[in-house]
Amino acid sequence: MTDDSWLTALRQHREQKDRYLASDRHSPIPPDQREEFDGLDYFEPDSDLRFELELQAYDDPETITIGTSTEGERDYLVWGQFTFEVDGETYTLDAYRKTPDEDRLWIPFRDETNTKETYGAGRYLDIEAEDRTDDGRWVLDFNYAYSPFCAYSPRYECPLVPMENWLPVRIEAGEMDYEGPAGADGDHGAHGHGHAD
Repeated sequence: MTDDSWLTALRQHREQKDRYLASDRHSPIPPDQREEFDGLDYFEPDSDLRFELELQAYDDPETITIGTSTEGERDYLVWGQFTFEVDGETYTLDAYRKTPDEDRLWIPFRDETNTKETYGAGRYLDIEAEDRTDDGRWVLDFNYAYSPFCAYSPRYECPLVPMENWLPVRIEAGEMDYEGPAGADGDHGAHGHGHAD
């Protein structure tokens, strides 16, 4: 991408998501809150939190069982690991797949903004095959970090973040916590990885 085309794409993505949350019948936002919904809150876009990285793929991916927000369980393959730097410190995140032939990577993570500015249980990143660079690196862009559907409604079941992906640093990018309209009962706060009970 050119220097600012990533920013244009990010803004379009956010506009599309806000429209989906506000009006789509599959929106996780409770129907009685959609009329007052006027868009999610986001951190300002930050190019320093957008990385082009090699995936250090594991030779023999391990299957792990991840607990969910409703005390369920789901199995994932630990596919590989990304290494990156924030403020001069090095961190790693594991990337997961549901099946070996899946093209996308799922990266759940927690960081030091959780329970303050962002959803307490953590956020997710999805990286699609088309997000790779010409030389095969993956674009890991925290500006696309999103809250699971259970951030909007307790009806949803969402995988919890494995401790391996708890980052001891603030990731000030992506979606902030959804507080709902004033006067809502407070039962708020998954995209692809959450589903209704």
